[in-house]
Amino acid sequence: MTKVLVFIYGVVSYLIFFVTFLYAIAFVGNLFVPKSVDTGESADMTTAIIINALLLGVFAVQHSVMARPAFKRWIEKIIPQAAERSTYVLFSSLALILLFWQWRPMNGVIWGVDNSVGRNVLWAIFFIGWGTVLLGTFLINHFDLFGLRQVYLNLKGEEYKSLGFGRPLLYKVCRHPIMLGFIIAFWATPYMTAGHLMFAIATTAYIIVGVTFEERDLVGAHGEDYLRYRREVSMLMPIPRAK
Repeated sequence: MTKVLVFIYGVVSYLIFFVTFLYAIAFVGNLFVPKSVDTGESADMTTAIIINALLLGVFAVQHSVMARPAFKRWIEKIIPQAAERSTYVLFSSLALILLFWQWRPMNGVIWGVDNSVGRNVLWAIFFIGWGTVLLGTFLINHFDLFGLRQVYLNLKGEEYKSLGFGRPLLYKVCRHPIMLGFIIAFWATPYMTAGHLMFAIATTAYIIVGVTFEERDLVGAHGEDYLRYRREVSMLMPIPRAK
């Protein structure tokens, strides 16, 4: 692949991600889209659980395997190094698109909030969660996280350099504010159906497992700096630790 093609590939991958991210907000919140966590083709409860579990499993396997350093080293033998992150972003988006497309709604309201003030509070928390996700990505360089910086530097003929380790804003009180934002967004809803509950439980469990594996990689990359950070700042809950 030429540098121009790598750059175009990175931009297209990012645009697919960005549209997928916006659809994810609407999917989880049942907002303005024909297919959401609570709408679409129905199935009996057993079939819905099996299909939804498989869809969540596909995303979890893709997201975890492609994030491991060993996989990155392997795929960089096939594609340019500058395109590795964009490839991860693209396949993550495709896994989510598959989930959105084939997800089966599961009826039955676990809880419902009819009070207008309560609903508005939960909607506010929902959007705060997504806002935390987006802010968290920009605090650690949004464009590096989603592959644009890599393909841009490659286009310019400049060597990619890691951004290093830091503790910007939200990262001073929580090691994984992006993941915390996702958890908040997945659980904050005025009407929790059985399908939404399954989605929230499965994704929360995956986040907890996923960040555990990610932290092993971070310790390997940053050594004592990250070990000190881990001792001083909580993983997901922004609870101050005694020094």
